[in-house]
Amino acid sequence: FGIHALLVVTGTLSPVTATAWSENDVTGEDVYPPLWDLAPENLLDFPIKDNKIVLSAWNYEDRLGVYKSLLNASAKYFNAFGPQNSGNILWGLPLQHGWQFRTGRLADPSGGTSCGHENGELMCQSVRSWWSCMNYYLAIIPFLGAVEAGLFGQLPYEIEILPPEEQKDDFCYTIKDCWSRMPKLMDDWKAFFEVIFFLISVSSASSSSFKLDDALGLMWKAHTTSIAYALPKFQDRLKYLSDPEANFGEDWANAVDFIAATHFSTDLLTTNNFQDFLPQRMLVEGDVLPSISDFSPGQNKVLVTLRALHKANKLTGGLLLKLWQKAMSTEAGRKMGRKLIESLPLS
Repeated sequence: FGIHALLVVTGTLSPVTATAWSENDVTGEDVYPPLWDLAPENLLDFPIKDNKIVLSAWNYEDRLGVYKSLLNASAKYFNAFGPQNSGNILWGLPLQHGWQFRTGRLADPSGGTSCGHENGELMCQSVRSWWSCMNYYLAIIPFLGAVEAGLFGQLPYEIEILPPEEQKDDFCYTIKDCWSRMPKLMDDWKAFFEVIFFLISVSSASSSSFKLDDALGLMWKAHTTSIAYALPKFQDRLKYLSDPEANFGEDWANAVDFIAATHFSTDLLTTNNFQDFLPQRMLVEGDVLPSISDFSPGQNKVLVTLRALHKANKLTGGLLLKLWQKAMSTEAGRKMGRKLIESLPLS
């Protein structure tokens, strides 16, 4: 595989439009995750019981509130990168979660409960949902890492995460518990938050781009470590999904490694552009690529590309990813990779 071929093949996986966003676009309600205004603003807005801040990670609003707290507490570090905190690179996490909620991916796919369904407990996030379980490691673990790094200052209370009703052993619930069970994950996320304090707060206008690239590299390192840890743990949840949806989930997890290598920006507006081309509902039996009738040509092509990328990476025993990562190992290479991702609109 030549580097040029890698750039062409992999660049098609993220068809971000080149449309420029104005500052006015930042205020548009549709750029935020669903129900963003209803989510708790900061940690002290959550229930406090027995001298502990109690979070229900299996409630959409609470998990969204975890993200909102992270965004608000880190806003001062990202002032130089966009108005109204829009340049904050943590936006990718809640926006992905909002997309999952909006498309029904957090609901119980087994049909055994009404968790997450409109005619049942809409705010409920099912522990049987592959997406919801994977997201736990991109929500609660980053959050606890941020607490440990001091992002929220000296908190007057401990943090306690409420467990799901089943499969409790698949998750951790306190900082101490998470450190003992998954030290590598906690360490990567804590390191990210500790370093952004330094990198971004001391960066000057002339070096801000370089510093932001460093911060993005650390964030993506932690992000991919979370996915790599969670992926084998939740293989059993894929059985509840249709074959097309299960394939898409695994294809998406594989693609994140390729996107991460470019230090792709996960600010508010770039992520929104990016997500326009993700499927806006769950895939079901009978959905055949590349001609799913209620998907746009762009969405169909993204799904086809993700599938092909995953297959090619598996066939080469991971060599495709290694070659791509090598091509993205310099700032110039990453810039080329990002440019390609952002400038290749789907035809």
